[in-house]
Amino acid sequence: MRAHEGYVDFRGWRTWYRFVGDLNSAVTPLLALHGGPGSTHNYFAPLEGLARERPVVLYDQIGCGKSDRPQDIEWSVDVFREELAALRDQLGLERIHLLGTSWGGMLAQQHVLSGAAGIVSLTLSSTLANLALWNEEQLKLRNALPPEVVAVLDRHEQAGTYDDPEYAQALEPYFDRHFYRGPQPRAELVAMDAGRAPDVYRAMQGPNEWTTTGALKGWDTRDRLHEIDAPTLVLRGRYDMCTEPIAAELVTGINGAREVVFENSSHTPVLEETDRYLEVVGAFMREAGD
Repeated sequence: MRAHEGYVDFRGWRTWYRFVGDLNSAVTPLLALHGGPGSTHNYFAPLEGLARERPVVLYDQIGCGKSDRPQDIEWSVDVFREELAALRDQLGLERIHLLGTSWGGMLAQQHVLSGAAGIVSLTLSSTLANLALWNEEQLKLRNALPPEVVAVLDRHEQAGTYDDPEYAQALEPYFDRHFYRGPQPRAELVAMDAGRAPDVYRAMQGPNEWTTTGALKGWDTRDRLHEIDAPTLVLRGRYDMCTEPIAAELVTGINGAREVVFENSSHTPVLEETDRYLEVVGAFMREAGD
């Protein structure tokens, strides 16, 4: 099927989008929210396989990828929430199946809890409800790395030298275990890395996944999860950064939420177990209703 690409206007900046399929059809489209903050849509490429059944809409959040990269902006959750609302409005996405991974799952929750209408289903993939618990669980995963790796991380974190290339290299075993465990190089991840925005990540999250110093500090939706009334699917990989305790807060907090664990995946099961991921998400959307 043919893809269409373009831009919507957001606060005078351009947000890039891409969709496959016919947005004017009677079938409810899937809208996917990528992670980061400051990553890109690229690792969602396999989701376009679902376009045989329904339109699939992807976009790069402001500040990264093919979207504009404003320098005179105060990064906050509200920025991305408003951008999402603008995208839906300008593309006429009145009814959607909403999927968010990692930070994108956090944004999806914010969107639903803001009172957004027309959410036919919600898929929360490798994401969280409580950033403090996320930090704690990532620190456990970090400390389970080989001792020589932990020693390098300790040294740079104590010195605050997060931008040192040696620190970035020492983080690689953590991501190899818990972000993507498949064969490399992987084209989608190479493209994502080329388009990512470390400045946005630092402003929103901080220097790493276990140290939140940015605008997301204190982020927590646990007390409001019961307000989510859309059919909800919680997905994670067995080796995910989204550990069992993290996912459990979503599963127990959202009425009727179901969980699926991908046994051979970490944080990107859409890439690591693509066929099963598309099968699970596709079946869930069909069940929720077109």
